[in-house]
Amino acid sequence: MTAPETDIETQTAETDAEALRERALASLTTARDRTTLLTSCVDEPDLTAQHSPLMSPLVWDLAHIGNQEELWLLRAVGGREAMRPEIDSLYDAFEHPRSERPTLPLLPPAEARRYAAEVRGRALDLLQAADFHGTRLTEAGFAFGMIAQHEQQHDETMLITHQLRKGPQALTAPDPEPAPLFTGPAEVLVPGGPFTMGTSSEPWALDNERPAHPREVAPFWIDTTPVTNAAYQAFIEDGGYDTERWWSPEGWAHIRQHAISAPLFWRRDGGQWLRRRFGITEPVPPDEPVLHVCWYEADAYARWAGRRLPTETEWEKAARFDPATGRSRRYPWGDADPAPEHANLGQRHLRPAPAGSYPAGASPLGVRQLIGDVWEWTASDFLPYPGFRAFPYKEYSEVFFGSEHKVLRGGSFAVDPVACRGTFRNWDYPIRRQIFSGFRTARSEAV
Repeated sequence: MTAPETDIETQTAETDAEALRERALASLTTARDRTTLLTSCVDEPDLTAQHSPLMSPLVWDLAHIGNQEELWLLRAVGGREAMRPEIDSLYDAFEHPRSERPTLPLLPPAEARRYAAEVRGRALDLLQAADFHGTRLTEAGFAFGMIAQHEQQHDETMLITHQLRKGPQALTAPDPEPAPLFTGPAEVLVPGGPFTMGTSSEPWALDNERPAHPREVAPFWIDTTPVTNAAYQAFIEDGGYDTERWWSPEGWAHIRQHAISAPLFWRRDGGQWLRRRFGITEPVPPDEPVLHVCWYEADAYARWAGRRLPTETEWEKAARFDPATGRSRRYPWGDADPAPEHANLGQRHLRPAPAGSYPAGASPLGVRQLIGDVWEWTASDFLPYPGFRAFPYKEYSEVFFGSEHKVLRGGSFAVDPVACRGTFRNWDYPIRRQIFSGFRTARSEAV
């Protein structure tokens, strides 16, 4: 005797809801464990200090994470009364620029931890009762995924603060597995033609990744791996920072004004380059992707190399397009969630892996390390896709659209898998160098 169709549908819906609940719980827990690590490895003075005017005090990020969780999960989804309405403005990122946040009456570390923990306890109660239907916020657990991504994005920001922080090493992690020197082809030809960019089906995709839409791309060549420290050193040694013709006018003015002559955190010591990495000074490893370069530096290197930066559309086609099927994958390796053999993600390591690592994470065309290791600058301005609709608030993406911000793709070792996919878009000012940014170059196919 078979079960009635309605019973089967009910069981399927319950199974799907339970799977969503487990995914949301795992994502929220992973994020909070990382937040705890980043805010418990230093003393209170380091939590309340501003280590750079570019960044917030760590204690601001900690309470901001809790406040956003309260706003979106407890209030917007759960309809609960505000727990601490008097602190909303203190932790509104648009009301107070980072440079002035140390002057605000912020919650001290112990109180910030208690507040974030209390919000989390109530949010998990809400998650247990969620049915994931009814509104766009609750459909497929979007609000829970959005909050997990938000916390992980601030964890990345806090990791940047740790890199900027002066003083002894506070964080440790194993190095990536040693990889044999990559000896494959230097570049890969990406065929011309249409492909589907963006997504309309990824349940936790953010508004700027939507909707899926067709794009036509001319054939082009793209670097198989990100540009390495050794390759970038050749640019430096060839007078790259002293030769105006490699630079855009804005880039040339910027590096002259700020006396920039190497990636951030590099310094010359006799005949070798050293770098500071999370409190450790070490020789610059030649085979790692170059890190902490701004868009202007990436653009100048590409010109020096007789190449250019890939457009955002080109980058995504190289990462997602499967020529055998004509479809766009979630990730270069397929539709499966990232695993350790695919990419260097989630602060599992505190550095990029050597160029050419993770062959299991290569795209169908053979392009490597498109996900993880370093954010990759593209040539493109941050603009909306055709049919874009702001959700759930304009300040996430819409207010940043325009020519002031350049797009970065692919994530870095500091990005958690929940906030990284083939469609994920990051953006920043072209002068930014404290972020975990690198690049790869491209060229149009010769006609």
